[in-house]
Amino acid sequence: MSTTSIYDTYEAVIGLEVHTQLLTKTKAYSNDEAAYGAMPNALVSPVTLGLPGTLPLANKTVIEFAIRLGLATHCTIRERNEYARKNYFYADLPKGYQITQDKTPICTNGYIDIKLSETETKRIGIHRIHMEEDAGKSMHDVDLTDTLVDLNRAGVPLLEIVTEPDLRSADEAYKYLTEVRRLVRYLDICDGNMEEGSLRCDANISVRIKGAPQFGRKVEVKNMNSISNVKRAIEHEIIRQIDILEAGGSIDTETRSFDAPSGTTFSLRSKEAANDYRYFPEPDLLPVIVTEKEIERVKSTLPPLPDELVKKYTQELQLSIYDASVLTDAKEIALYFEDVLKHASNAKAAANWVMGPVKSWLNENAMHISQLSFGGKRLAELIALVDSGKVSFSVASQKIFPQMVQHPEWTANEIAERDNLIQESNTDTLLVVVKEVVAKYPEKVAEYRGGKVGLLGMFMGEVMKASKGKADPKVTTELLKKELEQN
Repeated sequence: MSTTSIYDTYEAVIGLEVHTQLLTKTKAYSNDEAAYGAMPNALVSPVTLGLPGTLPLANKTVIEFAIRLGLATHCTIRERNEYARKNYFYADLPKGYQITQDKTPICTNGYIDIKLSETETKRIGIHRIHMEEDAGKSMHDVDLTDTLVDLNRAGVPLLEIVTEPDLRSADEAYKYLTEVRRLVRYLDICDGNMEEGSLRCDANISVRIKGAPQFGRKVEVKNMNSISNVKRAIEHEIIRQIDILEAGGSIDTETRSFDAPSGTTFSLRSKEAANDYRYFPEPDLLPVIVTEKEIERVKSTLPPLPDELVKKYTQELQLSIYDASVLTDAKEIALYFEDVLKHASNAKAAANWVMGPVKSWLNENAMHISQLSFGGKRLAELIALVDSGKVSFSVASQKIFPQMVQHPEWTANEIAERDNLIQESNTDTLLVVVKEVVAKYPEKVAEYRGGKVGLLGMFMGEVMKASKGKADPKVTTELLKKELEQN
């Protein structure tokens, strides 16, 4: 009996448009502050409002951020960049147009690799990245009778990242968006908070029979305020479109919105007729020339990027892909780990410490890695203390690490010596304790010699008690085995 579903005979074709709101101090074409959370309409000026006689001025940082993102996504950076006006009427668009780029996007033909599994990656093409300004925000649910408009966001700089139609599932879209968010955070150009609207995604979705050469009719889905909601919306839309086609219907080319509580999409407007934005060159802004010298200058300021670090950790340091992924998930954790590596010779132990005690402490105390009171050198000293056999990992993580957090001026070795935590590894001293413990339990010794080798753990526990936890586990284990196996 076949378990193949009708849905398995189709494949989705998905392209994403991601708007990244940039972390600049001022707006794209005025000196109005670009900030989140201010009182409505507090961050506007005649330039933002497009009043007669005002002139825009390009924000140099926006151009630099575009170059940073273009380099990180392997794009070609355009030399001559022209601005354009995109004309349409909407209540929260005060000028009646957006300043954007039309035929000369600053970045083209790049890619982002996503991990489908530990062994498989997929390359998602970047069609273009262009600079533009944001519109304001219309609020329909605050007043019972009127729509309210807040223009604080109008003019805030954006980079729009447009993919090729290379994505084939909601899961791939989820992974791609996760990678984009991680990348813009590494580059310090966007905070990536979809809930605050600083990272927004529109999805273009169509379906076709697997192997069909032509794309199906696409539907655009908007208003998804989290990466998981993007995934949910795409999953719903794929099924909705297949159901329509299987019932003999056709897909309407339209814009739809996502309703998170129900997990469904609903129609906003038809797109049967192409939008006529009447693009034309922006008359008030000169073209921007991006030189090779400027590109090289920006390249020299780039931080280590996730893909480079994963490659380094897996190939050079022989860490697992899982460890490398966890360590590079957040830029600050990756940079802290890099700092530890400058002073530590044991990369695996360093990874375990950062992923284990360090992250656990941060989570338990609801703190950021920047608030950790000591740097990588101090942690490397603690790792070396464990590797030397002077203290056990449990003693280091449970007794020494917390004190280092409270007293960053103390070294791990100073704490260990002051609190009498140094392990006893002298074989003559330990052998006396081992012999006493073995002599204390003759029945258990007989059982061990009769084949119950699991009793070794019981003997280890007794030695640890007798030595007040200071016995070197490795040395003690060898001494115990030798003593227990004597006839």
